[in-house]
Amino acid sequence: MDLNERKLQILQAIIGDFIHHAEPVGSRTLSKKYDMGISPATIRNEMSDLEEMGFLTHPHTSAGRVPSTKAYRLYVDALMERSELSLDVKKAITERLTQNVSELEHLIRQTASVLSEITNLTSFAMTPKPDDDRLKYIRFIPVDKDSVILMIVAESGKVSNMTLRLKGSYSEGNLDLLSKAMTYNYKGKTISEALAYDILQEAKKEAQALGRMAEDIMPNFLRTLEEMLNVQLYLDGLTNIFNTPEYNDVCKARSFFEMLERKEDFTKRLVNRGNGVIITIGDENDDEMMKDCSLITATYHIDGKLVGRLGVIGPTRMKYDQVTSVIEYLTENLESSFKLSGGVEKDE
Repeated sequence: MDLNERKLQILQAIIGDFIHHAEPVGSRTLSKKYDMGISPATIRNEMSDLEEMGFLTHPHTSAGRVPSTKAYRLYVDALMERSELSLDVKKAITERLTQNVSELEHLIRQTASVLSEITNLTSFAMTPKPDDDRLKYIRFIPVDKDSVILMIVAESGKVSNMTLRLKGSYSEGNLDLLSKAMTYNYKGKTISEALAYDILQEAKKEAQALGRMAEDIMPNFLRTLEEMLNVQLYLDGLTNIFNTPEYNDVCKARSFFEMLERKEDFTKRLVNRGNGVIITIGDENDDEMMKDCSLITATYHIDGKLVGRLGVIGPTRMKYDQVTSVIEYLTENLESSFKLSGGVEKDE
């Protein structure tokens, strides 16, 4: 059985109508709302063929049909047209992403918030995998005679700070010397590589005082690096799921929240996805708890380097064209937003 032009026209109309109204679509509805130049009886026959081909399903409580995972996949791959964002929406996004943002983590949180507000779906954004990010510089900032702030900055803009209590007092000159020595030895290394590198022996080649200071600082420095190994996942708009008819059922809503509460599993699933925009729909998802969901992810870059992923999760009935356009716009403009906010510093 061929998927001819008429079947494609009917299928596209059903998908569009169902996405917007969340009601099963019948032949009479199609005949009234869409000028197809064919009778309701012909539409019924074509819909029966589409159901037999696996593109439509037939809910028990309705005479209408709803799209299957197979139908949504065809729609996303071949039938969907990109939705152009209005200038007002683009301007609002830019303003939100450059407002009070000076560190990458703040920008990522803000991005997840903007994405959830515009799409009315549950959104997420994550910071880099350790092997995707490299160290840019290390700095020690004196606070008082007994403490300093250790600042570690990655090429992506990710920043980790820790206040250290020192066993002795050190001059700003010695702190600056240690900063330069450690930056020289660590710059360009991934966090994993940095943890395996013996900076202590290198530091001891410097002045004896510098070696003692390194011994004083190294345990906390290594602990800060280990904390940077953790991929941070930010979720936003969790309650948006209640705005969709599919999740009026309390059991389905609970299952959705339980899935996202398994944050470590969800993070691993995101980390293992490929680059670019990826859409997995319904049964295409490996996790049984995601069989009624669609997951859209996209990779974003800062300073020309792969940084992390962002996206949305929601019912299979979502406005794929609009959601994809918003996600693509965000990923394309994250780098410029970060630079406008002053988040990218010059090399030391």
